Amino acid sequence: MYLREPQTAATALPVEASLAAVDMDGPVLVFGGCYGNLEATRALMDAAARLAIPPERMVCTGDVVAYCADAQATVDLVRASGVHVVMGNCEESLGFRSSDCGCGFAEGSACDRLSAAWFAHADAILDEKARAWMRSLPRRIDLAVGGKRLAVVHGSVPRINEFVFASGREEEIAWQIELAGTDGVLAGHCGLPFTRVVNGRLWHNAGAVGMPADDGTPRTWFSLIVPTPEGLDVRHLALDYDHHAAAAKARAAGLPEPYAAALETGFWPSCDVLPPAELAHRGQPLKPGSICWDEPTEASWPAVTPVLSPRAKFADPEVTATGERRAAVPLTALKTLWVNTGTLCNLACRNCYIESSPKNDRLVYISRDEVRAFLDEARTSQPELEEIGLTGGEPFMNPDILGIIEDGLSGGWRVLVLTNAMKPMQRLKAPLLDLHRRFPGRLSLRVSLDHYTADKHEELRGTRTWQPTLEGLLWLAGNGFDLAVAGRTLWGEDEATMRSGYGALFARLGVDVDSGDPARLVLFPEMDARTDVSEITERCWGVLGKTPDSVMCASSRMVVKRKGAARPSVVSCTLLPYDEAFDMGTTLAEAARPVKLNHRFCAEFCVLGGASCSTHKE
Repeated sequence: MYLREPQTAATALPVEASLAAVDMDGPVLVFGGCYGNLEATRALMDAAARLAIPPERMVCTGDVVAYCADAQATVDLVRASGVHVVMGNCEESLGFRSSDCGCGFAEGSACDRLSAAWFAHADAILDEKARAWMRSLPRRIDLAVGGKRLAVVHGSVPRINEFVFASGREEEIAWQIELAGTDGVLAGHCGLPFTRVVNGRLWHNAGAVGMPADDGTPRTWFSLIVPTPEGLDVRHLALDYDHHAAAAKARAAGLPEPYAAALETGFWPSCDVLPPAELAHRGQPLKPGSICWDEPTEASWPAVTPVLSPRAKFADPEVTATGERRAAVPLTALKTLWVNTGTLCNLACRNCYIESSPKNDRLVYISRDEVRAFLDEARTSQPELEEIGLTGGEPFMNPDILGIIEDGLSGGWRVLVLTNAMKPMQRLKAPLLDLHRRFPGRLSLRVSLDHYTADKHEELRGTRTWQPTLEGLLWLAGNGFDLAVAGRTLWGEDEATMRSGYGALFARLGVDVDSGDPARLVLFPEMDARTDVSEITERCWGVLGKTPDSVMCASSRMVVKRKGAARPSVVSCTLLPYDEAFDMGTTLAEAARPVKLNHRFCAEFCVLGGASCSTHKE
């Protein structure tokens, strides 16, 4: 919970204190966060039937709609069931047609950016009956259970979108319950199940049924509150459901891949909101459990434990922070040999993957002779090599770039150059036309056009970069070069919207690039060092339905020349030129060993992001 100084009831926001309590004459099933996950919500209703809990003794803590694909169908199911529901921030926002979900995420955070996509999806498909129902929901319901009075809210007692976590300070939780004027509070919003008894009073979160609890398993959670002679028995129960079907629907709907991956891996796509204690325990599978709540007792589930210094993520090449065997990717066949021509660039772009700029020479210009040595080795030992990829920096700033391109083409390989198509490239128009004429169809250029609008492109690239890039793009297209475009996805738009936007731009320019072809319009995922990223274990392949040979390092390596180094070396991929842990030797033969996925980019860009820098299919 984001904690403030303890308040008194006199300084807090006003709360309806005279609500009539709904009398529950038996066990109560509590659930929250359906999140538009129809499969999980159906499984929850089936579980209630097996437990003989009627709808009038079921209560939902809100957010029926959020991250998953079936917003309308999930609302219809919950409405038809007749269960009690309190308004969540998602119901408030969608019901009253707000511009965003109102989740309380920090502006610009990964959670904030990702949420824009699901909100747009839900907003587009919900009908007016669903919105009217959302608007009609109460912001609080009081229950009378086993002689206790419990207030049901979504976030905190005063705020619909405040995060309250198990690690919150006792005085803060006690203040909240005092403010409610009840014996306890049932809340949702934070997505993690927990129970705490503080000063004899209860704070309970049943968790979410529509998204895992960030514990490394795809199960979700709900709870039962059962009156007994000793007190209320508060039981946390796991819910198994067809998470693969829910993930497939999310992908088919064009929702961000991290949401679908979370359903299958049990790891949240971002942990911006998590306090340190919850971060330290993520990936540790929860086990169903219960506490018996009687006023004199102090209790918690899961047991409150000190926050120990966790094993650091991406620290051990063999095992993850949770002790599982780390995934590795063998080189099945070298199909793309990348060469970093140097990190100097005519631009200093925000969010550059390897921090290229006019001043960054950590990777110096590699020479034609140095590249030729690797091409000679590849010619004799790498028969499946198809493509030479040239990246930077800006490759056309390297004095030997034309010779390097010619050596690749004359060796019989395709050559792909990644460029911003600005002045460094445009000053070489004549020799590029000559290479294009002599090696027709084998020289490809991929132009970095970060967005289909000028303002967003220049948000990353800087002012006065849009028009020169378009001029270079138009020159390449007009002269019949094999052409592709690379964009970025950091604005939270879904893939269909981005491809449509680029398609309209290409049509307006008369540029023959198929925006629907992932090889012609490459949309790269964003990598934010401020967010928490799941590690990839051997078990993840089966969970994600992927194989190691689908990852870029199964078929590619990159040659780099570090500043001060006597000779170039080979690294595992284009994204990790500086990390010595991914330096694989000075020859292609030495670099043929498996790559341990021991970096956040391995997960964020390749495995979960599904991206590749190469043009061939992995």
